[in-house]
Amino acid sequence: MHPDGRFRVEDREVLLDFLRAHPFVTIAASVGGRPFVAQSPVVIRDLDGEIALDFHLSRGNVLTPHLTQGFRAVVLAAGLDAYISPDWYESADQVPTWNYQSVEAEGSVAPLNDAELIALLDDLSAQEEARLLPKPPWTRDKMKPGKFEALLRGIMGGRLFVERLDGTFKLSQNKNDADRLGAARGLGEHPIARLMRDL
Repeated sequence: MHPDGRFRVEDREVLLDFLRAHPFVTIAASVGGRPFVAQSPVVIRDLDGEIALDFHLSRGNVLTPHLTQGFRAVVLAAGLDAYISPDWYESADQVPTWNYQSVEAEGSVAPLNDAELIALLDDLSAQEEARLLPKPPWTRDKMKPGKFEALLRGIMGGRLFVERLDGTFKLSQNKNDADRLGAARGLGEHPIARLMRDL
């Protein structure tokens, strides 16, 4: 996360809402001294007050063989981002920068059992199909008998138990109002400009 505390977001509900809105994450782990990266959509679980992120990986993914014994990982959800030109500031002698939103979750990863993996896939489909309303939701009931079970053999599920949840919403909070609003004007209709104006 960015070291400047002015960009830090610590409100758990704000961070979880961000993860819900940006569920396709990058999973980074170091196993046996070697770095690995994978990408997967996640479903947020509230397990008696403990937050977990459920995900699935292809059996051929480099991280999948390590799910059985578990590992520590960091999950990164990225949101909006935009280059900020120093020409947009009112103040002189500025440098280019980048505004962005991201959330990190860190914790231990354990494998999902078969029932948990099926629940994850059903919940993930429901989560994403809801974004497509009024389209009638797709469910696996639309598949031929046995097809879902056959495809299930090609993936493995994991659960990250969230021990640390942090966010960086870098929106020019370190600039004076004239510079921040000038940068927002420079961005025009870019969606991050609205967030910068609404600070």
